[in-house]
Amino acid sequence: MKRNTQIPLLAALFLILITTQSWAQSLTLPPSGDNQKSMVTQYIGSLAHVTITYNSPDVTGPNGEDRTGKIWGEVAHYGLVKQGFGPDQPAPWRAGANENTTISFSHDVTVQGKPIKAGTYGLHMLVQKEGPWTLILSNNSTAWGSYFYEEKDDALRVEVTPEESEHHEWLTYEFIDRRPTFTTVALFWEKKKVPFKIEVPNMTEVYMTNLRKELQSDKGFSWQAWNQAANYALLNNANLEEALTWANTAITATYIGQENFTTLQTKGMILDKMGRTAEAKEVMAKAINHPTASALQIHAYGRQLLMAGKKQDALEIFKLNAKRYPKTWPVNVGLARGYSAVGEYSKALKHAKLAANEAPDKLNKDTMQAAVEKLQKNQDIN
Repeated sequence: MKRNTQIPLLAALFLILITTQSWAQSLTLPPSGDNQKSMVTQYIGSLAHVTITYNSPDVTGPNGEDRTGKIWGEVAHYGLVKQGFGPDQPAPWRAGANENTTISFSHDVTVQGKPIKAGTYGLHMLVQKEGPWTLILSNNSTAWGSYFYEEKDDALRVEVTPEESEHHEWLTYEFIDRRPTFTTVALFWEKKKVPFKIEVPNMTEVYMTNLRKELQSDKGFSWQAWNQAANYALLNNANLEEALTWANTAITATYIGQENFTTLQTKGMILDKMGRTAEAKEVMAKAINHPTASALQIHAYGRQLLMAGKKQDALEIFKLNAKRYPKTWPVNVGLARGYSAVGEYSKALKHAKLAANEAPDKLNKDTMQAAVEKLQKNQDIN
């Protein structure tokens, strides 16, 4: 019986073809047009971050030609143009070279004041000869360049204003302003700069959400973590009821809770911020009389009272510190400031002179000597 060898032969040829194609797809070759791939990331605070991924063409063309004066309106075309591929619809400039330029946000942000959700977007620009340009963020972030751009995929459109700039040979994205809640990124190429602002509108809540998660992790197995979280909420006036719960956890939680000056002070300050003044005073009295309270900690609390305008209360704290820690730095500093705050300059001068003699370093000595000179003229040193 004659065997049919044609089918196994065809199968073998097909296997060779597939394998060859697989190998070809895995090869890494130079980027098209030598437009190097670039990526730049900027954090906004400690949690939110922005990443732009792009391919970077240069002003000098692929054949060495100088394209100065021919970038805007030619290489980066004006308006919408049909590019002869894909759906062949009028499309903006790809804001880079080769595949899609993309921008990624780790958190919900605003771009030029308009909100957009966390995620990755294709970044395009509608370049104009005159007036503002349009920055377009597309939900299609995986296409090649702007060939497959369709307006129906737009996630956001905002106006941006191009500016004149020093010459940049390579197209570059750079973060030119970096603040706790926002950053400004700019595209630089040839003699143009195109900046746009990215802001996290609810940064405090971003941190609060992250704190809640971290307190449920291994980081939450220490009183210091709960105390830090409570202090952050206090300083930012964020959800004080929750902050009080965190402060109480730092003091009383099973295994990790510790009652000490630090934890009691945090609780007392939160209660005061909530307007529960009587409870706050009771907790703070316990804090400053606690065995863990040091002279420096009591002194710092007195300074806080001074800054809050509670002059007489501050003086009483400085007196308590002197009684508890006589001949300890910075007890006399506190008494000098406390008496000065209530206008008892002669008593303040006496303690300022003692503090100047006791100063542990030149900076403190100079500071207290200056205080002595002011008090001799009956001038407040706070």
